[in-house]
Amino acid sequence: MSDFLKHECGVAAIRLLKPLSYFQDKYGSTLWAFNKLLILMEKQHNRGQDGAGIGCVKLNMPLGQPYLFRTRDASKDALTTIFNGQIKKLNKKIRRGQVNLKDAEDIKNNFDYGGESLMGHLRYGTSGLFDEGSCHPYLRRTNWPTRTLMVLGNFNMTNTPELNQRMIERGQHPVFGTDTQTVLEEIGYHLDEAHTDLYRALRDSGMPGPEIPHAISSQLNIQEIIHNSAQRWDGGYAIMGAIGNGDYFCLRDPHGIRPCHYLITDEFIAVASERVPLMTVFEVESEQVYELPPANMLSIKADGTHAITEFTTPLKPTPCSFEKIYFSRGNDPIVYRERKALGAALTPQIVDSLEDRFDKSAITYIPNTAETAYYGLLEGLRVYRRKRVHAQLLEALRNGTLDEKMLDSAILKRWPRGEKIAHKDIKMRTFITQEKSRAQLVSHVYDLTYGAVGPEDVLVAIDDSIVRGTTLKKSILRILGRTNPRKIVVASTAPQIRYPDCYGIDMSELGNFIAFQAAVSLIKQHGKGRLLEEVFQACKAELAKPREERRNCVKAIYNGLTDAEISREITRLVTPHDAPCPVEVIFQTIENLHASIEGPCGDWYFTGDYPTPGGYTTVNVAYMRWFEGKGGRAYDLPL
Repeated sequence: MSDFLKHECGVAAIRLLKPLSYFQDKYGSTLWAFNKLLILMEKQHNRGQDGAGIGCVKLNMPLGQPYLFRTRDASKDALTTIFNGQIKKLNKKIRRGQVNLKDAEDIKNNFDYGGESLMGHLRYGTSGLFDEGSCHPYLRRTNWPTRTLMVLGNFNMTNTPELNQRMIERGQHPVFGTDTQTVLEEIGYHLDEAHTDLYRALRDSGMPGPEIPHAISSQLNIQEIIHNSAQRWDGGYAIMGAIGNGDYFCLRDPHGIRPCHYLITDEFIAVASERVPLMTVFEVESEQVYELPPANMLSIKADGTHAITEFTTPLKPTPCSFEKIYFSRGNDPIVYRERKALGAALTPQIVDSLEDRFDKSAITYIPNTAETAYYGLLEGLRVYRRKRVHAQLLEALRNGTLDEKMLDSAILKRWPRGEKIAHKDIKMRTFITQEKSRAQLVSHVYDLTYGAVGPEDVLVAIDDSIVRGTTLKKSILRILGRTNPRKIVVASTAPQIRYPDCYGIDMSELGNFIAFQAAVSLIKQHGKGRLLEEVFQACKAELAKPREERRNCVKAIYNGLTDAEISREITRLVTPHDAPCPVEVIFQTIENLHASIEGPCGDWYFTGDYPTPGGYTTVNVAYMRWFEGKGGRAYDLPL
């Protein structure tokens, strides 16, 4: 993705099903879970670099002893800072003789993260502040472990103002207004309700006070609490949390928008956003790691009993397609196949663009995350070429024209040529914020392979997606242009991004999308500028309807315009005025996107067909704010 986007966060959790002494005896470390959590989070570092946080719950701690811990950091190297900081504290105690590292009981009593339930969060901030207070996990403390709550997640709710208003109607006093705080308080409210009911019943039964906490702990119904909490949530989410008594839960939205995977053994249960980190950290096969189904929750009681149950009604699965295109680690076996398929699916358009002149072309990729799709494209082009050669040879046999010269031309020549053109200099960092200076710096982040492309060659560069087109225009095309090709073709494995996201990706301002800009430009060129006002009024009228009845009025902007027309206009808009050669931009088709992805595929960024009512609200508000010349995220605004 040449345009930098902030996106989904990463979550991780480990719940031990055996005592710490078991792991000391078997694996030689009382810190086994702590170390595994670090690696599990490191393997998902791609998912969040704005901050990190970890939490721990210790089981069966004596009354009066701390049982829940949290550490957060918003620095550049937050993950390293957090884990190194905890180890330094522990080593200090060891040097003083206060802790025996090999004594499980010592570790549990004297090390904050020497507990049975550990969880962590990697943050990519798409809203809110960028400080420690914005990092997960969030806490709701009381002097009852069974009412103390810790929550973290990868999510975005589209109806936070509505959820906050519901709290106010109850008599609550929400302050911060973020969706994380809203989720925490909603679960906390229903936890309080369940806890109070249990406490009063047990107290009135005559049970002695010291026995009540254990009884409440065993009787708390996590599934019911989550069911009651999530009834009005509108968004994409993978949320996990822990109650102070040791109960743990992890849930996924009804459409499965945000990813969540788990691994269950007789020793532990582990959860992560992605499959491969679980495979790598715990050295298991892909078949042992499962995807948490939409509308389902994994719950673990303090005694270790666990279950996967529905907490609400599953809806049409629409998992985020950008996970497959860009966000998830490419070494996932399924994601790898899908990205290769996305690259191969571009073959017909590339062939048309090259006019079947493979001998005068070079295929490459930029940025590095498009490498897997590049291999798929090369494979697709070779399959195409083999079919052409096969047909040529059969025709020559039939015509009696098969000779050595023809064999040499058909078999040995005119095959697709892949080249490594751009090499990213990982030492270069684009920390400069001024637009002009930053663009200049970006242009030097890549080193070029000079001489690999000739002046008669068409240079084809495959990209994951093209969102804003800003980096393409100001940097990438200028970088590629320095190789002096005859023509540059940029091929996106994602279709044209026409509509905002509201489920966790920082793509909410409609006017920033190059596809939208192109459509508006064409509308004005065709003398249909009045349509822009009509769509504005339609969006305004749509917001007067109940949320469940709202539809996407912005689709009218694209009606009457073909994909090819918009692609040509995008090409014009992103081509620098001083470009050294012609440019062509190609996009994936919606049909090929679905054919390349194994299973369901959420495509609202491309089609405008949102899985939740909040999506339709967001897109209409986003258009209105663009039309009025206002910025800001549409889903952050009261409606």
